[in-house]
Amino acid sequence: MSTSTTILLSETIWLCPRPLARTPGRFLLVPLLPEKPAPKSLPSDIWNRVLEHVFVLYNAPGVKSDEALRLKLGLLRISRAVNAVALPLFYAFIRVSSLCVLEKLATRLQAADKSWDSIRRIPYSAPGRWIHVLDLEHLQCTSLEAVLRLDMVLNELLPLVPFLTDLVLNQHTVLSRRALCGFTHRDGVQNMRFLKGIQLATSMRVDEDAFVELLRACTRLEELEILGTGVDLSELSTSDDDLLDPPPSVYPLRLPFLRKFVALSMPCSPALFALLQSPLPALRHLTVTPYDEIFVPGTLIPRFLRVHGSKLTSLHLYTVKQWPTMLFPSPATILDICPSLRHASLELPLPILMLSRSEHHHLEILSVPRPKSDYFGVLERLLPKLPKLRFVRARDVKWLRNGMSTKAQQAGVQGEMLLWKRKLGRRGIQLLDAEWNPGTEGA
Repeated sequence: MSTSTTILLSETIWLCPRPLARTPGRFLLVPLLPEKPAPKSLPSDIWNRVLEHVFVLYNAPGVKSDEALRLKLGLLRISRAVNAVALPLFYAFIRVSSLCVLEKLATRLQAADKSWDSIRRIPYSAPGRWIHVLDLEHLQCTSLEAVLRLDMVLNELLPLVPFLTDLVLNQHTVLSRRALCGFTHRDGVQNMRFLKGIQLATSMRVDEDAFVELLRACTRLEELEILGTGVDLSELSTSDDDLLDPPPSVYPLRLPFLRKFVALSMPCSPALFALLQSPLPALRHLTVTPYDEIFVPGTLIPRFLRVHGSKLTSLHLYTVKQWPTMLFPSPATILDICPSLRHASLELPLPILMLSRSEHHHLEILSVPRPKSDYFGVLERLLPKLPKLRFVRARDVKWLRNGMSTKAQQAGVQGEMLLWKRKLGRRGIQLLDAEWNPGTEGA
């Protein structure tokens, strides 16, 4: 038999087994398998949602930065289509723990900005316009040269990221006036949502400075965290006559969306005074280091609580653990100052809480550093006025793991926790340890 040939006519295949015969026959070739449909491609917006979810998982706090970088780089190498969608997400969240890496990023942004031209329809260069979060929490500068290099890099980098919304700095990083001014006058400063780890010097001055000007420009700020230098022993002798009166040039800030404010080791500063004079209608979570006006003349913390405490739902009193640690008494009228409080976290020395109002308070969670036998009487007198109290948390203590002897579980702080657990359990109140995560309710 001669070689078979096929003829394709209008998508119909005919089989010609004898092409050289006088009367060759033709047979219709019927496909045995169904026709394979063409693969359907997902729209780019679906890919964007999928990859955005994946990048959120990679940027989680529990994932190591090196491992997260390796996984995200793997996504960029899948295909060109995936790379086009994933590249903006790759630059959206930047977490840097090395000064050299930050310098390379600044060099990359500067090169992209120089090659960008105004003829294009996109107003800002890439990848600068893709960066939304810049996390420098683990970037530490141990020498003066490194501090100067970091300040220079930030001064060059911040104006190139117009859509930056979150900036997290290391608590030992001090921004110079030049960097703050460059940050204030850059494009898109009104888009800032979170400012964390900003270190400011403790000062009795109440006039405006560079950081106050930055706050004045960040009109959509939602969370603010500032850290001060604490109290200088030489300033404790300052008399009331030495304190400056509020000058007429200090105008209130416009921060209608500020819902969480953290001020650690910050008894007074121009920024704290400006926030004191400003209406903060959305402020609900406050974390401060307690300072008493008797021991620290001129401190603004008690006045801040009296002015902005009526709408607070979470108040966290916390003193940064450093040597030497200076503990000041907390106000005993916290429950009266903050009638809407749901979660209160106290600091040593524990205040003798008082509630002068006849009506009941709405407190649901009370945190103490560690249970003490003499303080349970204070708490027990308040329990009739705290009908919604459901949890008492030992903030600095953990339960002993299973397998420890009975004597070990009943000795020292563990024994006091068991006693508190038994007494509070009779009233339907649960005792929690340091491993409990307060979530959105905590400060």
